Amino acid sequence: MRVALLGPPGCGKGTQGEIVCKQLAIPHISSGDLLRQAARSGSELGLAANEYMERGQLVPDELVIGLIKDRVAQQDCEAGFLLDGFPRNREQAEKLAKGLVGDGLDRVVAIEVSEPALVARLGGRRTCKGCGRLYHVRWNPPKIEGRCDACGAELYTRDDDREATIRERLEVYRQRTEPLMDFYAQMGLLRRVDGEAAPAEVSKGVLAALDGRND
Repeated sequence: MRVALLGPPGCGKGTQGEIVCKQLAIPHISSGDLLRQAARSGSELGLAANEYMERGQLVPDELVIGLIKDRVAQQDCEAGFLLDGFPRNREQAEKLAKGLVGDGLDRVVAIEVSEPALVARLGGRRTCKGCGRLYHVRWNPPKIEGRCDACGAELYTRDDDREATIRERLEVYRQRTEPLMDFYAQMGLLRRVDGEAAPAEVSKGVLAALDGRND
């Protein structure tokens, strides 16, 4: 199954994507992770992408599409995959539908969360400087304050998790990505899930959307 998860920053796409991928035995492809890996590599592509991410802006299509195209061409994607954070705009969605990933998508699931809840979620997020592991000061705190459980490195607040940048990211999402809801609804692929429920309930909703139980 070829799946895309849509939703604003902080809606839980990453968490839900991992759960779905374990259930379906398909790879979880996060455009954000691909971009951050490229940024850490210090490559020309990575440095260019990092400039946009630090400002809370969308990375240009040609950079993202190149990374996605290379990833879905790998052997582990032959039986399907889940796209997390891609497509982000109409142009990307059209390229996706025209053969970027073979026959296109089987299902698109939108995780819906209100703006106040998103600001609270993202503002409390902390990232490990060493391994990149994510924590939240309220819902998933480290055992030792300010230190990663996995590698012991210092935790920090990413620039794109500061309130001013969060609101900029949400505005960009409203302008560029929300219109995809209509695009995929017209194709008959879109299913919506309440992302403000408990994580386990959100997971049930996403899995139900994939097998058609909430049609």
